[in-house]
Amino acid sequence: MPNLKRLPMPLIEVYEWQHEGACVGLDSAVFFSPDAERGAAKQMREQGAKAVCASCPVIDSCREHALAAREPYGVWGGLTVDEREQLWRSHAS
Repeated sequence: MPNLKRLPMPLIEVYEWQHEGACVGLDSAVFFSPDAERGAAKQMREQGAKAVCASCPVIDSCREHALAAREPYGVWGGLTVDEREQLWRSHAS
């Protein structure tokens, strides 16, 4: 169960950036892996998600949110779960 104390306050202004994301209207399967996805299929999906993120006007806000909330799934702000985990570990050191 995620620790909800790390999430920002539930103010519309805090999350308003999400309405401007390049991902709005796309299938969430682009960003979140199905159960047991591995190998080349996972890499291809993540590359596709990162391509969407690369053109996103709110990529920085998305990335900041994912890191602050420690999002445990999906590609957020152009970063995979593993990439975010590496950043969390390097900041903890």
